[in-house]
Parts: sequence; structure tokens; C-alpha cells
Amino acid sequence: MTKPFILLAGAGLLSVLLWWSLAARAGQGPGASDKTGQGPGASDKTGNGPGASEKTGQGPGASKQPAAGTPRPSAAGGQAKATFAGGCFWCMQPPFDKLPGVVSTTVGYTGGHKDNPTYEEVSAGGTGHKESIEVVYDPAKVSYQKLLDVFWHNIDPTDASGQFCDHGDQYRSVIFYHDDAQKRLAEQSRQALESSHALKAPIVTETVPASRFYPAEDYHQKYYQKSSLRYHFYRAGCGRDRRLDQLWGRHE
Repeated sequence: MTKPFILLAGAGLLSVLLWWSLAARAGQGPGASDKTGQGPGASDKTGNGPGASEKTGQGPGASKQPAAGTPRPSAAGGQAKATFAGGCFWCMQPPFDKLPGVVSTTVGYTGGHKDNPTYEEVSAGGTGHKESIEVVYDPAKVSYQKLLDVFWHNIDPTDASGQFCDHGDQYRSVIFYHDDAQKRLAEQSRQALESSHALKAPIVTETVPASRFYPAEDYHQKYYQKSSLRYHFYRAGCGRDRRLDQLWGRHE
């Protein structure tokens, strides 16, 4: 077999694999369509910033009460919620899932004007929703500042057209705050990032009040685990890690 033929065959295979991963973003392709139809609300919810301590509330005699200024609990059992939009929600779930103190993550849609939106409606634009992630966390184990740091380092805060290869208002980056403390901490975090001059362009990430969050269809939840191959081909093809490396240095 000649080398040009091998290269052509390899390119063809890569194209097929990229199509395969991108088709899954629309709930199409082999193995995807049979998992749709559960609709928003049907998903199961299983699931560093400077100076932020990962040991808050740990160790002998440590207090389990959040420090002053900590966002008020907004979930059961003293837990709190944080909501972020950072482009493709598949890619936002892994960094929060592996963070100690995070209880669960759910991907979905928020910030729009249509009740019970579907993935296809949000992807097409026009509903006003962003692909988002809702993080339930224990404030005694992980601070909201830490969540903000993870958020910043997994997005491109300078992209006003969307995120990475996904363009449109539905993919723009947003911090959705649930109370005044989260709003204040989000604004302080942005100001600190701007003052650091770490980024070469203005920050365009918005900070807005949280509104109703609609969980995405079940096949989108933990997609990086359920369809690992498709997920990794999509992420690579979208250039996400390459851009994150440019913005923040070596990204894992």
C-alpha cells in the first residue's frame, strides 16, 4: 500500500470519527437516537483560586459552618448551588466532577424564555438559553471561589461569539449567581483576573442572576463517561484544549 493511499485512508477515518462525535452533539448517529426522548427534567442527577483552601471544614475540631460571606445554602442538607455556562456542557462536567467537595453536577439549559426547552431548540438558538452546568457543592469542603477558579480555567473568557468551535449566544460564557454573596465573589474574581493582565483581550463573560434551570436529556449527562470516544474526538476537533493551553498554560 502506497504512503499517499495510507494518508488518504487515515484522513478519511478521522473525518468519519469527527462526524460521529459531532453527530452525537445533535443526538444523531449510531447509539445516540435511542437515548433521546426523555426530555428536560428526566435526567438523573448523579453525579484554584488564589488563597482558596481545599481544607475548609476538615480536620480535627474544624467547624462545619461556612465562613462569613460564604454563599447561603440553596440545596438540601446545607449544600449550595452554583451555575455556570462555558460552551459545550459535555466539556464542563469533568473538571467539576473531580473536584473534592462537589456533591453532584447536572448539565442543562438556563437563562432563556421558553419552558422545557429541548437540546435541538437550544442548539438552534432563539430560546435564549445557554448550555450550562449546575453544581451542587458542600461549602464546608470547597469554596465558591474555588469553583470560580475552575470555571475560569476551563473557558475562554475573551470569546464573545461563543466558546471554541461552538458559535452562538447559546454557547457564550456566563456566571449565574444565586445570591448576593455569589454575585460579589464573581465580580471580585473577574476584577482580579482583569488586574492580573493574564489575558491579552478583554473579558466578556457575563454575571447575571440565576433563573430556572432545566436538566438536559439523559444521554447528555456524564457524556464523557457514557461515550468516551465520541467525547474525546469532539473535544479534540473543537480545539478546546489547544486554546486553553494558549490562555492558561499547560491544561490537563
